Amino acid sequence: MDNSGKEKEAMQLMAEADKKVKASGSFLGGMFGGNHKVEDACEIYARAANMFKMAKNWSAAGNAFCQAARLHMQLQNKLDSATSFVDAGNAYKKADPQEAINCLNQAIDIYTDMGRFTIAAKHHITIAEVYEAELVDIEKAIAHYEQAADYYKGEESNSSANKCLLKVGHYSAQLEQYAKAIEIYEQVAMSTMDNPLLKYNAKEYFFKASLCHFIVDELNAKLAIEKYEEMFPAFSDSRELKLLKKLLDAHEEQNSEAFTEAVKDFDSVSRLDQWLTTMLLRIKKTIQGDAGDLK
Repeated sequence: MDNSGKEKEAMQLMAEADKKVKASGSFLGGMFGGNHKVEDACEIYARAANMFKMAKNWSAAGNAFCQAARLHMQLQNKLDSATSFVDAGNAYKKADPQEAINCLNQAIDIYTDMGRFTIAAKHHITIAEVYEAELVDIEKAIAHYEQAADYYKGEESNSSANKCLLKVGHYSAQLEQYAKAIEIYEQVAMSTMDNPLLKYNAKEYFFKASLCHFIVDELNAKLAIEKYEEMFPAFSDSRELKLLKKLLDAHEEQNSEAFTEAVKDFDSVSRLDQWLTTMLLRIKKTIQGDAGDLK
């Protein structure tokens, strides 16, 4: 069956479901199994939604799942309602990101009301990702990652909370909210440095916190680095710390060539990602007479 055939079938199912809903609301319908008709309508809306999905009509699929979600709520089937709102959100993601967020928020309200915070956190992450990739609203993405981290912490899912917090740190630094980024990187570093499986990552987080300090103030960076070495001796032997010390020396001497050379040496072994490159460029621009690149 081609897409237009599937779409036609989906529309017929929608009409059938609408009819059942209307009938359930009439006086006679209410007397003779009104709820039963609403349950049937829920099932038919879901079938229509899946038909629309097969026809790749994502908005219509989202709308049909929403209709099912609202009816489930009417019947007090909270879990089914939340699941349908999530299905609606996933369909809308492909056509209408804002509507996807609206549906996922409605699912989150139901899950939090039921005390299902881990699932709510997962959907906050999905919303954050839509804000990152589709709507490019980083402030709102940060807010949803923070909320997810909060819920994960409350449920003692610390490694999931840390993943969300690292996203918050990453974007906070990009938005020049350095104090917030530093606080997060330090917090995550301290929670991972005592974990035998994760402690290797702690040096990366202390490195990122140090770079944020460096952008704000050179003396702050020196003091922070000393503190991190005391807290986490493994940081002392890291390539990241050696780079920081070379950069501090170059900055003190206002020597942009030495700064670039140190970055190039580091990059030849450990490739710099976009975030690190951005932060290093921001530090280098504070050297007088600097051209503002790392070449």
